[in-house]
Parts: sequence; structure tokens; C-alpha cells
Amino acid sequence: MLLSGFNHVALLTGDTDRLVSFYREVFDAEVDGQQQVNEHVRLTFIRVGEAAELNVFEVDGNTEAERQTPMFGRGRIDHLGLQASSVQAFEEIRDRLMARGAADGFVTDFGPILSVFFRDPDGLEGEVCVANPDAVPGAQNPPGTPAARYVSD
Repeated sequence: MLLSGFNHVALLTGDTDRLVSFYREVFDAEVDGQQQVNEHVRLTFIRVGEAAELNVFEVDGNTEAERQTPMFGRGRIDHLGLQASSVQAFEEIRDRLMARGAADGFVTDFGPILSVFFRDPDGLEGEVCVANPDAVPGAQNPPGTPAARYVSD
């Protein structure tokens, strides 16, 4: 394979500081730089992984971040899928998301991965994934399959 993953995803926001706080407080993300592109555009680089970042653009007067649509009606990029570094990190992120009201805590067992969905302060849907330590080799489960280890939460 010639690729090792994603370098960045570009997002629009109406409030960079609020978005930075969310990703910093939930995911321990770091601001890797910021620049004023011109008098109307601010660009912030939020590092969300070793080689992955969100390039966040705040454009004066742009209201695109306010527009909310259901899954699969959002255009070419529907949601972010972030990879937790471990099951322990996944559980910490899940707890932080629930504490902020950004996720209901439901964990889907897709078979090889576990997944929890969230919404960031701009309403962008995201998903945090981790390898499923309880996976049954070859088993694939449909969306909505509850992960047994989280059912009693």
C-alpha cells in the first residue's frame, strides 16, 4: 500500500476557539499552527494524531457550519472517523464525550472494530473507532449492534 492514512481534513467553523477547545479537551488534540490567510479567513491546524490534523477555516460571514443535515445527506464527506490509540484511550474519549453531551455513549460492535459516534460544537458528526478486543474472527456486524462490554453502562 502506498498510503499510510490521512494527512488532514479541512473543515469550516463559525467559532475556531470553541472548536479548538472541544478537540483539545476531548481528544488531547494540539494546535499545530494558525495563520490569518487574509482579512476574512483564519486557518488553524489542529493535530489529532501523529500524522493527522484538522485544517479549520473560519471565514467571516460564512454560515456553512450552521447547516445541519442527516447522515448520507451531507455531501461527499459525511463524517470524520478518528482512531483511538487503545481501548483505554477509547473509553476515556467516550467518557469525555458523554460528559460534554456530545455523545450518548452507545458503542457499536462492527465485529473487528468498536465505534462511538459524537457531534462536535459545529454539529459535525464524528466517530471514534478502536480495534475490538472481543472480535470473533470473520464476524461482521451491522450498524446498531451493541457492544456487549458496554451494554451495562
